[in-house]
Amino acid sequence: MNSSSNVFWFRNDLRLADNPALKALLRRDQSLVPVFIYAPEEEAPWSQGSASRWWLHQSLRSLEASLERIGSRLVIRRGPTLESLRALVKETGATRVAWNRRYEPAVIARDQRIEESLRAEGIEVDSFNGALLHEPWTVQNRSGKPFQVFTPFWKSCLAKPDPDDALPAPRKLNPPPSWPKGLNLEALELEPRIPWAAGLKAAWQPGEAGARAAMTRFLGEAFDAYAAQRNRPDVAGTSRLSPHLHFGELSPRQVWHGLRRVAAKRQLPTARWRGSQYLTEIGWREFAHHLLFHFPHTPTEPLRAPFRQFRWRANAAWLEAWQRGKTGYPIVDAGMRELWTTGWMHNRVRMIVASFLVKDLLISWTEGARWFWDTLVDADLAQNTLGWQWTAGCGADAAPYFRVFNPVSQGEKFDPQGDYVRRWCPELARMPDKWTHQPWSAPTSVLAEAGVELGRDYPEPIVSHAIAREVALEAFRRIQAKRAP
Repeated sequence: MNSSSNVFWFRNDLRLADNPALKALLRRDQSLVPVFIYAPEEEAPWSQGSASRWWLHQSLRSLEASLERIGSRLVIRRGPTLESLRALVKETGATRVAWNRRYEPAVIARDQRIEESLRAEGIEVDSFNGALLHEPWTVQNRSGKPFQVFTPFWKSCLAKPDPDDALPAPRKLNPPPSWPKGLNLEALELEPRIPWAAGLKAAWQPGEAGARAAMTRFLGEAFDAYAAQRNRPDVAGTSRLSPHLHFGELSPRQVWHGLRRVAAKRQLPTARWRGSQYLTEIGWREFAHHLLFHFPHTPTEPLRAPFRQFRWRANAAWLEAWQRGKTGYPIVDAGMRELWTTGWMHNRVRMIVASFLVKDLLISWTEGARWFWDTLVDADLAQNTLGWQWTAGCGADAAPYFRVFNPVSQGEKFDPQGDYVRRWCPELARMPDKWTHQPWSAPTSVLAEAGVELGRDYPEPIVSHAIAREVALEAFRRIQAKRAP
C-alpha cells in the first residue's frame, strides 16, 4: 500500500497536454493512478450515443498508449463512479483525487455528491477548468445575470484577460508500487458490431495525436480561407476539430494560443486573429456551455416558454425519411447520409437539415436533437441543444421564426457545382449542375440521360417546400403572438 498516491480521474479530457488537474497532482511528486470510469447510467438520459461510444473507444486506446510511453497506465473501471473511486482509494492508499470539471446538469449533480462523500471520508478533492476558456459563472451581463445573446456574451469574454498559456504534457508519471486491477478496454463494449463503424474509421483519427495533427493542418492550410469557405460543404474549409474538443483531446486554450502563434508568425495584427471568424466559433462553443449551465432544462424543453405550446407533428414516415436521407431534397439527403457514414456533418448543412425538419416537416427539434445525439461523433449536449433551439426559434439568440432555409437555394449557393450532393447521393452523379439540387424540375430527357427515375432511383420530394414554408410561418406566427410583451 502506498500512502502517498494520488488518483487522477479522466473524463472528457482525454489528453496529457494542457491538463490542469493532472498538472496539479504532479506538483506533489507523488505516485499517480490514472483512472477512467465508465458509468453511462449516471448521465442518463444523455449517456453517450453510438457514434460517441465508438470515438471514446478509439480515444481511450490512444490514451492508454500515451500513458504507457511515460511509464504509466490507465486503470479502467465500470461504475457506479463513487463506489469505484472509493475502492481505488482504498486499494492504493490515495489521499487525493482530482478531475477536470464538466458542465452537463446530471454530471454536475453527480460530481457534487462524489466530492461531498469523499471529503467526508477524509479524502482531499480538487477539480479544475480544463474544458473552457471561461467557466459559465464567470461571465455575466451588467445586471449580474447570464447572457442570452451571443454577441455581448463574446464581447464580454474577449474583454477578459487572455487565457493562460497551455500546459506542456508530462514527460513521466510516477507509478504506484503496485497497480490496482482494471478492465480491458474491450470489456466496456463501446464499439458497435455493425459495418457502419467502417465509415467512422475511414474518416477520423481519434486521440490526442490526431487532434494535434488536425489543428496543425487547419492552422497551416485552411485558416486563411476559413471565412470564405466555412459555409462550403463541397470543400475542406473547416477545422473538423469539434470531436477532438468534445472529448478533450484538445483544449480551447490550445486552439487560442495556436491561433496566436500563427498570427505572430505571419505578422497579423492582434485584432485580426482575435476577431477571426474561427475564434468566434470557439466563442459559440463557450456560449453553448454558458446557456446549458444556467438553463439546465433546455436539452428537453424550450428556453422560450411559449414554445411549450407549439403543436409539432408526429409523422414517423417523414422522420425516418429525414433520418435516412430520403426526403427528395438533395442537399438535405446528402447531409443526412454524410452523418450516417462518417458521424459528422458540415455545419452549414446541419442548419439546412435542421430547418427542414422543424420548419418544412414541423417535427419537433427534440427528435432531431436525439438523432444527432446518437449519430454524431462530436455529440455535445450544450452545442446540440443550442443548435437545435436556435433553428427552431425557441432558444437563446434564436433564428427569427420567419427564417426558413430553402434547401434548393442553399444547395445552389453553397454547393454550386453539386459536388457535395454527388458524393453522398451517387444516384444523382450524372445530373447536370443546373438540376442537381432540384431534380424534380429537370426535363424528362435530362433525367433519362442521367439515369434517374424519380420515385425509383431517387425519391420525389416528400413535401413541397413552398407550401410547407407558408404552413410553418403561420404556425410560428401564432406562437410569437403568445409571447409576453
